[in-house]
Amino acid sequence: MKMAYRGPTMDQILSLCKRRGIIFQSSEIYNGIAGCFDYGPLGAEIKKNIKNAWWQDMVHRRENVVGLDCSVIMHPNVWKASGHVDGFSDPLVDCKVSKMRYRADQLYFAKVVVEGELIGYVSVLEGEQMQSIAENQAEDLKRKLSKRGALEDVILRPYTEASVEEYAQIPSPATGKPGSLTAPRAFNLMFHTHVGAIVDDSSLTYLRPETAQGMFVNFKNILNTYRLKLPFGIAQMGRSFRNEITPRNFTFRSREFEQMEMEFFIQDDADWKTWHRYWVDARFEWLKNIGLKEDLLGYDVHRPEKLAHYSRACTDITFHYPFGVQELEGIAARGNFDLKQHQNASGKNLEYFDEQRSRSYLPHVIEPAIGVDRLFLALLCSAYYEEIVDGETRSVLKFHPRIAPIKAAVLPLVKNRPELVELARSLHKKLSQKFYTQYDESGAIGRRYRRMDEIGTPYCITIDFRSLEDGTFTLRNRDSMEQKRFTESEISVFIEGCCE
Repeated sequence: MKMAYRGPTMDQILSLCKRRGIIFQSSEIYNGIAGCFDYGPLGAEIKKNIKNAWWQDMVHRRENVVGLDCSVIMHPNVWKASGHVDGFSDPLVDCKVSKMRYRADQLYFAKVVVEGELIGYVSVLEGEQMQSIAENQAEDLKRKLSKRGALEDVILRPYTEASVEEYAQIPSPATGKPGSLTAPRAFNLMFHTHVGAIVDDSSLTYLRPETAQGMFVNFKNILNTYRLKLPFGIAQMGRSFRNEITPRNFTFRSREFEQMEMEFFIQDDADWKTWHRYWVDARFEWLKNIGLKEDLLGYDVHRPEKLAHYSRACTDITFHYPFGVQELEGIAARGNFDLKQHQNASGKNLEYFDEQRSRSYLPHVIEPAIGVDRLFLALLCSAYYEEIVDGETRSVLKFHPRIAPIKAAVLPLVKNRPELVELARSLHKKLSQKFYTQYDESGAIGRRYRRMDEIGTPYCITIDFRSLEDGTFTLRNRDSMEQKRFTESEISVFIEGCCE
């Protein structure tokens, strides 16, 4: 049974991001550029904390995983060998009237049948409400044509499954007129660029569409310099670029984004199914532990016919966003396809010599891969709450302390008492050596609490008149709003422990 979405609307998320300087449209003063976003002061901190948490848990806390940071621009033969030049494309559909472009696999159509008679077609773009929208369109078409009788079930199919004969009858979502959509055609998603002073075919290369290939082409370099033994992983974070046909849903599908990927290499005859299951479970638990709501998480196990030709298995961890259930993280069993492709194309030996078994082979790989921006959006949706407190609406981001942009706010009870301000400033300076803290003395204490709640600050530390007497401070918990008194050293240890 499909669970109803329980979370904020996209309008609430967009409003919060704009109001609090979390995310802006890129080049906004020039009316923006589609599919590109800028992270403001708070957004930059949240993004940094997400990446730090992933790196700490995936690399630093594992003895058999090391990190890598590859160039964004690589030799063009990397992308030829990996299959991206020939096969990294989406099916593109144009509306000949409106000039709008769509991804064919995100455009759906359905026959409209009344009492066994086909009276036309409807089309909708992929989305949470697309079934009800299509049914309403079918009812409108039935009324428009004055057809009597029962409307049969409206069964949506992707435009990629339409026949040539149906192209002429399916209406464009932009105009509603049948026959104005083109047949799907392949559109390569890689951004082209040129290296050097001469712009011709010899200088052509690409902005990377993923970070994974850098780990494969550096496999032997890392093996030779770091004395690793199977199984082991290579992890990388970095920017990737895809010329998306229809960037949409805020930061979920954008043209410039960041990825966190790990290639976990195993023996060629290892029990890959067990390793694949291990990483699916490990990644699911990690996502929960950093603050994603478990009831919004799910799995999508790819059917064999939907797998890439080289893939043994792939499981997506999904998240229920305001616009529907979508892929958040993919965990793929890729075999030895990538290493084999690069070994064949480069002519370089990329085999691993197994000392215990006295033989060489190309290891197989399990790949957990997640987009930073998609995870950022999922964390916002999981953390956002609106509550009624003392008759007023309290907007709060209940981030895990590891993810929260500001770990603590230091607040003097009033700003017109120099001794309180001096003590608060002193505490803020000391805490800021360990955590990102913020000092705030503007407005009533209750309003300062609300400001910090809305940006996800887990703790507020109030310096009051008792602080002058006994050196203790009031620490307020964002989620429970409970207040307890701590000494300066106790506060530092407490916050440090919560941020682990």
